[in-house]
Amino acid sequence: MKIVRAIAIILLGFVTRAVSTAAEIPKAPPAPGPDERYKADILLIVAHPDDETAVTGYLAKAIFDEHRRVAVIFGTRGDGGGDAMGNAQAAALGAEREIEARRALAYFGVMNVWFLNGPDTPGQDVLRSLETWNHGASLGQTVRLVRLTRPEVILTWLPAYVAGENHDDHQAAGVLATEAFDLAGDVTAFPEQVSAPRDRQTISNLTEGLLPWQPKKLYYFSDASHSDFQEGKGPKYATDAVSPARKLPYYRFAAEEMAFHLTQGDTGQAAKEALAKGDFKYFLDPIRLVFGKSLVKSTVTGDIFEGVEPSPIPFARVRGYEAPQRAGVSVELGGPWAFYQQFCPAHNVGHVAHLLSPEVAIAPGERLHVPLLIHNDTGEAQEVQLTVALPAGWTDTAGTAIYSVRAHESYPVQVFLGSPQKDAPAWQEITWKAESRGQNVGSIVLRVNTANGGLPQ
Repeated sequence: MKIVRAIAIILLGFVTRAVSTAAEIPKAPPAPGPDERYKADILLIVAHPDDETAVTGYLAKAIFDEHRRVAVIFGTRGDGGGDAMGNAQAAALGAEREIEARRALAYFGVMNVWFLNGPDTPGQDVLRSLETWNHGASLGQTVRLVRLTRPEVILTWLPAYVAGENHDDHQAAGVLATEAFDLAGDVTAFPEQVSAPRDRQTISNLTEGLLPWQPKKLYYFSDASHSDFQEGKGPKYATDAVSPARKLPYYRFAAEEMAFHLTQGDTGQAAKEALAKGDFKYFLDPIRLVFGKSLVKSTVTGDIFEGVEPSPIPFARVRGYEAPQRAGVSVELGGPWAFYQQFCPAHNVGHVAHLLSPEVAIAPGERLHVPLLIHNDTGEAQEVQLTVALPAGWTDTAGTAIYSVRAHESYPVQVFLGSPQKDAPAWQEITWKAESRGQNVGSIVLRVNTANGGLPQ
């Protein structure tokens, strides 16, 4: 019995010590979650202060009546424009326009607004803007802000070359938004952003502690001079409907928001005049969106929140770039046109590359630059003759020539054409033909709208 009692005492001691030790282990605090002050339902990614006005007729509905949370990223401060209020230019003008944009969005209750520090780069070639914006750095900032705001839906400019006031900065914003949509949920993309800090309550933390985030839906909008290609390609929102919450039509709110951009004559000053005269015809066009993609069940023309639930969704991998399969000698449009033919399928928005045939707008008397690519996918060098058929009044200043293209290489041709000095606005076609060894190896057709107001090439 003494032995049994001794063993029992020993076992009881072990149990007592185990219970005591367990009781002394502290309970870890809950893992900190994301800062809810920055959570967004809609993240708008655009290029310049006043770009948000392209969709404010819809945002008024979303904010005032549906109580959606909106955040905005501007790629630039609009430092390359004119000043309708004073003499400020360049960086000083950008400082003014940042304040105008913040005040305009605050009128809608939107306080979470960021700027990427890209320079305003007037033109129509998206590749120029991606260069001046420092593509990689701007993309990193955009991914960071997607992870910070955790949007359900991203709205942005259409990444396509369309005729109209088609700014290359607008296209760059669309490219960055599309890339960030696909990368924000990827923990291997900018991993320092999603690595937990060593001690979040002290200094010298270099990793950022954000969570990966996969947005659910992506929509585009365009400032093209024609809207036919957008019909039926996404939801459309009327601006003449009356807000149930505010008892005024959405176009009125759009005009009042735009009126904050007073340094810009074609937006802020025009809106101020429209409000003074009660003439809102500029604001009556519906807001047309182009469906980019959805990772939840949704129809193309349904509301942008159709199928959206508040819970996170898994990361969705995109197809990625796949090298085209070519044979023989061929020719295609280069520059931004070739880029979009590669970019859109790689990001699972291939239909965007086929919304419309290649087009551009240029003012009368201006020089049109068109990059072409001659591909030689044969085993020996080839001579390719390139010729152009121009409408009346146009001049060919560079491009027509015989090009020697090495085996398995491409020759970048820089074409320069002169448009007529005086020409009524009209659509015209320019056609290039390529021949090799007496055989036709391809042709290219570009639609050109000669109209005032086009950006430089």
